[in-house]
Parts: sequence; structure tokens; C-alpha cells
Amino acid sequence: MGKINVAIIGVGNCASSLIQGVYYYKQAKETDFVPGLMHVNLGGYHISDINFVAAFDIDRNKVGKELAQAIFTAPNNTFKFCEVPAAGVKVQRGMTHDGLGKYLSQIIQKAPGSTVDIVKVLKESQTDVVINYLPVGSEEATKWYIEQVLTAGCGFINCIPVFIAREKYWQERFAHEGLPVIGDDVKSQVGATIVHRVLTRLFRDRGVKLERTYQLNFGGNTDFLNMLERERLESKKISKTTAVTSQLDYELDPDDIHVGP
Repeated sequence: MGKINVAIIGVGNCASSLIQGVYYYKQAKETDFVPGLMHVNLGGYHISDINFVAAFDIDRNKVGKELAQAIFTAPNNTFKFCEVPAAGVKVQRGMTHDGLGKYLSQIIQKAPGSTVDIVKVLKESQTDVVINYLPVGSEEATKWYIEQVLTAGCGFINCIPVFIAREKYWQERFAHEGLPVIGDDVKSQVGATIVHRVLTRLFRDRGVKLERTYQLNFGGNTDFLNMLERERLESKKISKTTAVTSQLDYELDPDDIHVGP
């Protein structure tokens, strides 16, 4: 099987972890248990078959840089666990819309110039799948990018809590084009939400009725800085709360559960 050509929207900490991870695990053996990976081979594709061919951002410190360099550029602060070789992929100027919030705009300056022709870039790079890593609350920016993705004929993985893959409208749009759409949102490998989710299920399995619960998230990256803007948090709170309450076979009153910063 061939390579899977991937484009990334938003060259932040999550993108850095993903790209480093692909290179870190590219020699992983399918017969071994590999800590950090759920699947070495998925549907006939090895992790080494992931090939990054395009990237978009609006940060003046990242636009124009080689992707392998941009993932380690401030304000990114992901731990560096793998050397990433230059692959000739430059970060190109993306669309802003609502992608730059009140607090992020205090530490990020928009790159000069206009938005690159996204459809053209995706087609010329022969992108198969586009991954969305825009900041939380980027509702309009995400929908704008999706239109470009559909026009270019690419699949879409939505890694942020703007509800796309679960919505019938977008499901039908992608199905009509014969394209996959996956999402919405992603969990940390072992973060607060997955621990909360597992504990909730454990209580239920052990005959304990959970009446009230809360989860407080603390962090020191741009995601948490962005979430200080409470009006951008609605979909994030819904996503995290649903991940927990889905483990129960009864309803919790909204006043009896809090998940978020």
C-alpha cells in the first residue's frame, strides 16, 4: 500500500507531538507491543506510511518555516522527544477568521500577507487527509477550511471540539463526495478526561451510584491560555462532559457535574 499524504491546519503543540511521534515510531514492529501506540498497523497502513505534505498556520514566527522547525517554535512548548528531519514542507499562511482569540492574540502576531490558495495547495501536494488542530472555539475557521477540503477532495480528521463529524449535515456532505470524516475532538493519551471516564465506569461496574462529580483542568500551554476566553469553551465543555456521562446509564443533572478549567 502507498503513503497517506497528510496536511495539518494549526502547527501547535498537538501537531508537534503527532509529527514527532510518526518519526519516533516509524521503525515499530507490528508483532511487538509498542507503548504509546494503539495500532502499529491500521487497515494495512503502518505508522511510517504517514507522510506530511502541507501545513497551514497564521503565526508570523511559523509561516514560511520548514515544518520540522516550526513545530519547535514558540509558543509551542511540547517536549522534544525525537529529531524531525527537514522534508521540504513549508508552513503556509492560513485563514484566521475566529482562530485567534483574545488571549492568544497577546502572544501571537499574525503573519503578513493574504491566505494561500488552500485548495490549490492540497491538490498540488496530493493530500489525502487534512487534520484540524485549530484552537478551541474556532467555529467559523473550521467550517471555512472544511469547504476547502471538500473542494480539494480530501478526507478530514477534526481534532477540536467544533462539532462536525457528529452532525448529519457534514456527514452527508462528505458522504456525497465519497470522503471520510472523523472526529470530533481528541483526548490526551492519559489526561484528566480519560481518567475521569474510566473512574466513572468503574464506580458503575462496582455498584456505586455517582451522584456528583467534577473535573478541573490545569495546563501551561496555549490551549489553556485560549480557554481563559470562556465564550470559546462551550463545545469543549460539552465534548468533555459527554465523554464522562456516556459511561453512565442514567442522567446526571447539569448542576451535578463540572468538567473543564
